[in-house]
Amino acid sequence: MSTLLLLSNSTSPGRPYLAHARDWIAEAVGDARRVAFVPYAAVTFAYDDYVARVREALDGLRLEIVGVHASADPAGVVAGADAVFVGGGNTFHLLREAYRHGLLDAIRQRVADGAPYVGWSAGSNLACPSVRTTNDMPIVEPPSLDALGLVPVQINPHYTDAHPPGHQGETRAQRLAEFVAANPESPVVGLPEGTAVRVADGRAGLLGEGAARVFDPQSPEGREAAPGEAEALFVR
Repeated sequence: MSTLLLLSNSTSPGRPYLAHARDWIAEAVGDARRVAFVPYAAVTFAYDDYVARVREALDGLRLEIVGVHASADPAGVVAGADAVFVGGGNTFHLLREAYRHGLLDAIRQRVADGAPYVGWSAGSNLACPSVRTTNDMPIVEPPSLDALGLVPVQINPHYTDAHPPGHQGETRAQRLAEFVAANPESPVVGLPEGTAVRVADGRAGLLGEGAARVFDPQSPEGREAAPGEAEALFVR
């Protein structure tokens, strides 16, 4: 079974890009060398620049990181890769481009064949059954909100219960309570900054120091996950 590494975020305060996750990524990819990187969540900067940033961040891990956008056949790049990385940015833009380039089936197949999958933020949303628990604005319209379904549970990256003084809009917890009310069959795991989920060999584990929160019909406002509870949700 492939290893999945689903990161809440790519940058931690005071640390370089992906620095907090380098060891996790190295462990997840194992002996993989050729990485198909999907940069389509980027909207306000060039895909080439995104690839360069990831290469710089993971320099020393002996990975050949190839942007799928540079090929006339992005799905073919995925098919020929040892691992698949999907970066953060705008989830709706990522999903629209993934549909447009036939990447969903290609990634599912490659992961089914054993390739590790590493995603952060929008890339973690893409691994879920749908992208309906992203924090992003729907700046474009994908053909569907259905995503890869590599895990059987929804993720909310960058989870926080912060409520700034004077803010009269819904909190993150209230938004997720709306989701589980409308979709009681789909629990949501809120991953705070600096955390990740690793799924391998039929087991899942939470990485990092923050506590995940679980949203479901029994706890629509969210509860801190008991030991092993959030992890169990990620195993089919």
